Amino acid sequence: MKRIALYILIFVFICFGIPIIFTKNNSQNVSKEITSNIEITPNTYDYKDYQTIKLLHNRANQIEEINLDEYLYGVVSAEMPANFEKEALKAQAVVARTYTIYKIKTNSGKHEGAHICDNSACCQAWISKEDRLSKWDEPLRQSNWDKIVEAVNSTQGKIITYQNEPINAFFHSNSGGMTETTANVWGGTGYPYLQAVATSGEEAYSQYHSEVVLTKQTFIDKVKEKHSNFQIDFNDQECIKVLEYTDGNRIKKVKIGNLELSGVEVRTLLNLKSANFKLSIDNENVKFEVIGYGHGVGMSQTGADSMAKSGSNYEEIVKHFYTGVEITNM
Repeated sequence: MKRIALYILIFVFICFGIPIIFTKNNSQNVSKEITSNIEITPNTYDYKDYQTIKLLHNRANQIEEINLDEYLYGVVSAEMPANFEKEALKAQAVVARTYTIYKIKTNSGKHEGAHICDNSACCQAWISKEDRLSKWDEPLRQSNWDKIVEAVNSTQGKIITYQNEPINAFFHSNSGGMTETTANVWGGTGYPYLQAVATSGEEAYSQYHSEVVLTKQTFIDKVKEKHSNFQIDFNDQECIKVLEYTDGNRIKKVKIGNLELSGVEVRTLLNLKSANFKLSIDNENVKFEVIGYGHGVGMSQTGADSMAKSGSNYEEIVKHFYTGVEITNM
């Protein structure tokens, strides 16, 4: 009987015990495999890691190490009028901080030894406190500066992110009522968060409308600086014809004489404030009526001020101009 009982126990162990052992070991192996495939992304935007900015002063060709917040005081005061609404100034502070962090993280050696420069045509405008104060009237100097400082300090550490990454936070002066996609300005595939969006109230600002009048010969000379083969017959009613518009209602492509040019190139050649223009020809001149000021991508500064005047806060302003983004604390 004892031998039979022993055989029964051995049989039960073979049938049930061994599979349990292998199943347990296999579960542990599967668990290890799954765990090893998990990617843990660390916080790469610790505010203390970005406290010092290496700023290239273009005119002096010198690099200055400057505290991030102090740098942003100079950017906001150089880029946006101090008489704009507080929420617009806060939006500008967040945009400028984001643009700066983006530049640091994607530094491609554009400025050797520096993160960013003080040239608005290249990076962001910047002005020292002393120079900024000297340009304001005496009664407003301190209150204007305090307003700038408050805009930066009250949004300290806040940046704009898309899918957990800081965005390339472009901005401009006046969109003329509609912003633009990057693909229509600089080509490429663009950024998903930089779409054409409508903005109201911008026509109330001086940056909204401008005119450029050129004699026919001056117009020809300016185009020939870039295109020596340029020819045009002003007697032809279709010597200048718009062929295509962008998503932001700017001129994408235009026929001028024997050339087909982009609206951006025409803007550059003729020093227009925007690629949103209408043109007319009389006996002597070519006249351009221009709407908006700047490339049109990202946040419109006058649009931000208009929204602030209507009661929008800086977060609402930011999320209007940048699609699908979040405002993140570093």
